[in-house]
Amino acid sequence: MPVFDLAVTPLRALNEALHTVGAGSNDTHFDILNPRGAHAVAVGIDQPLTVAVKGSVGYYCAGMNDGGSVTVAGSAGPGVAENMMSGTVVIEGDASQYAGATGRGGLLVIKGNAASRCGISMKGIDIVVHGSIGHMSAFMAQSGNLVVLGDAGEALGDSLYEARLFVRGSVKSLGADCIEKEMRPEHIAILSDLLAKAGVEGVDPAAFKRYGSARKLYNFNIDNADAY
Repeated sequence: MPVFDLAVTPLRALNEALHTVGAGSNDTHFDILNPRGAHAVAVGIDQPLTVAVKGSVGYYCAGMNDGGSVTVAGSAGPGVAENMMSGTVVIEGDASQYAGATGRGGLLVIKGNAASRCGISMKGIDIVVHGSIGHMSAFMAQSGNLVVLGDAGEALGDSLYEARLFVRGSVKSLGADCIEKEMRPEHIAILSDLLAKAGVEGVDPAAFKRYGSARKLYNFNIDNADAY
């Protein structure tokens, strides 16, 4: 089990090691000590590695993750799991702005709260936030699922496309073209699966509300000009 102490080892050496694990290697579990808010920790993983970060990180942790399983025993700065392709990223604490931005696949779990623009322009990623999220979350979200056990801030789902938003708490306001939609059995099934994968127990999926696109802004229409 490789151990990297970022108090004495350059971050570049860690990321290079994560990118050069050979086929058939047994060194697939990495422990990272003393991250001390370092930026771009464990970016660009492209194989099924397990990375345990023992502390909080700065911006873009686990960005572009493709197949890795990254756990941060602390909080994360802006852009955690940005453009993630596959795999799992778990933040034990809080996440700053635009968590999971442009993510195309995989699962991002935030066990605390997420700040503004969580899931902005998401393109297939699943995001589960145990706490609450800030304003403009899921702005221009195209596909995937955003699950929020707490509350959502202003302008949720502004200019939304086909992503599904599930919120158990209150929503301060909905963005342009975002509306509440019916929770059908297939949505309960999707939500139940996501909650289980995110380690959420004892929460009734039926307690959530679903939000999605009203589909009025797909093409410009002069009658909807005030909504743009």
